[in-house]
Amino acid sequence: MTLPMVVGVDGSEPSLRAVDWAADEAALHGVGLRIVHAYRWERYEGPAIARELGKPSLRVTAEDILAAATRRARRRHPSLHITAEAVAEEAEYVLVHEARKAAAVIVGTRGRGELANLLLGSVSLTVATQADCPVVVVRGTQDNRDTGARHGRVVVGVADAPTEAVRFAYEEARLRGAILSAVRAWRCPTHDTADHPLLTGTPERLHEERAANELEAALAGAPADLKLHRHTVEGPARRALLTASHEADLLVVGRRRPGQFGHRLGRVAHMVLSHAACPIAVVPDTA
Repeated sequence: MTLPMVVGVDGSEPSLRAVDWAADEAALHGVGLRIVHAYRWERYEGPAIARELGKPSLRVTAEDILAAATRRARRRHPSLHITAEAVAEEAEYVLVHEARKAAAVIVGTRGRGELANLLLGSVSLTVATQADCPVVVVRGTQDNRDTGARHGRVVVGVADAPTEAVRFAYEEARLRGAILSAVRAWRCPTHDTADHPLLTGTPERLHEERAANELEAALAGAPADLKLHRHTVEGPARRALLTASHEADLLVVGRRRPGQFGHRLGRVAHMVLSHAACPIAVVPDTA
């Protein structure tokens, strides 16, 4: 059974850009698109759907939102198989549940009703933290078709061993015909000085070499036909990835399996979700 791309829509501008991205991704992967609207999102407040329908925002219904999102996806890809459903439940619950039978879940950075100065909405954060499948949070002001081939580059943050995020990034780069930039950040601890018996002379060089070796090991299974660039960067991982996001069409980061405290999103993933200059895919590890 081929799983569809699932996109959450509430009529806000960010959610409609997520529909664009999801439609393009579904077409790229050769799968269907499922559009989901949760009834219990706050009543519609933004101008996007109301303007398209030519009616006051207070009169926009769940059916209007689904119909407008479906038309938008259909305009981009007329032959795409699309289903749509409105569900009487909280958005976070609905999309996390949908993730169990989705190739990926796509959401906007924030929905209607979110405060304008928030960088990341609660729905996006919850779904990215708890979903069982990859979650793409669509950042930026333009859609995937306008920006998808602008850089021709996918970036993946590499921590240590090969992960589901790395394998996901392989596939996304290959489908796009894009370069994959694998980034491994490293830092030289302040206590590493020239007095250390194993680090005499150039401790920074030894840390950089270790990072390069770890990056090489993590990428050992890379497809032979993949255009792969390796980068070791001194400094915090979040800074390295945020910098790389300005020249990327997609940034991929991993999310570790739930521990004793349940589902948690790492600091690096949380930071890039809030500040990256391109869409971000958060990929849960299964091992």
